[in-house]
Amino acid sequence: MLNMKTLSSSTNIVTRPQNCLAQKANVKSSSVVSRHFVSKNCFDTRKKIQVRSNRTRVVTMVAAAPANPPALVPPPGAFQAAVALGEKKANLPVDKIVVMGMMAGWMIGFGAFLAASIGGACTQMAVQNPGLAKMVTGAFGLPFGLLMVLVCGAELFTGNTALVTAAVYEGKATVGQLIKSCTVSYFANFAGSLALVWFVFQTGLFSATSAPVGIAVAKTSVPFMAAFCKGVLCNFLVCIGIWQASAANDLAGKAVGVWFPISAFVALGLEHSVANMFLIPMGIALGAKVTWAQFITANLIPVTLGNIVGGAVFVATMYCYIFGKLGQSTK
Repeated sequence: MLNMKTLSSSTNIVTRPQNCLAQKANVKSSSVVSRHFVSKNCFDTRKKIQVRSNRTRVVTMVAAAPANPPALVPPPGAFQAAVALGEKKANLPVDKIVVMGMMAGWMIGFGAFLAASIGGACTQMAVQNPGLAKMVTGAFGLPFGLLMVLVCGAELFTGNTALVTAAVYEGKATVGQLIKSCTVSYFANFAGSLALVWFVFQTGLFSATSAPVGIAVAKTSVPFMAAFCKGVLCNFLVCIGIWQASAANDLAGKAVGVWFPISAFVALGLEHSVANMFLIPMGIALGAKVTWAQFITANLIPVTLGNIVGGAVFVATMYCYIFGKLGQSTK
């Protein structure tokens, strides 16, 4: 249909000016009024031809425009998007992982900074309505930290445990690349978190009675198995949030995909190793009665192990069985 319209416009452009020339020839010896009428008629004809030609171009351009992608990719497509993202992460050179890992530690640290600032200011609410206080602390802080990681581009250890593991299952990455990605991003996250601790301490925004002091003591007083299980449950929600965000094609969809599971893990009191890399050292810097050895052995090690299991086993392995090659081998 578009070709027919284009052909029609081209024909009009050729024939109608010829008719105008013929009319002008016929009135060469006519009156001035007749010649003026013919000239005006030819001008109007050319104007109509130009309008029709422009309309043809508009119709052609609209027809050639690509269709908009869906706002939300179905679960199988979300799995493929997560695998593709894991493949990209696996192929990053070490220096890129270091810099992007430090950025992720810095961003998650900012989320924890905000959560502790808001939660720490809700002392009366925590006594009168502890459930609401937990909800407020979870809603503001870490969701925005993870959203920065996903939108701006950074290497977060906890997310890599699921994404790069999925790429390994699908044959898009090697075990060596998985170890490189997780190990380098983990220590880079730690470095970025500690850098933010130094800057926040210099600001004086937290005091010796601020929330991080109590948080540091509470988090290092949990039994090993309890901390491990909290780490498993936490990173399941974190990786599901990343999975949901990868299924969305716009910023609003990514924000919603991240917000619910991340605010849930904070409100539930679960343990995220990278967030703790900021919170507990911040408490130690403010004078919490916690040693670095206690931080590492009583919290960081069990929580990290739990985060690995939560991301690699309960997200990557499960979804590779549902949508990927792992489940096909049983057919």
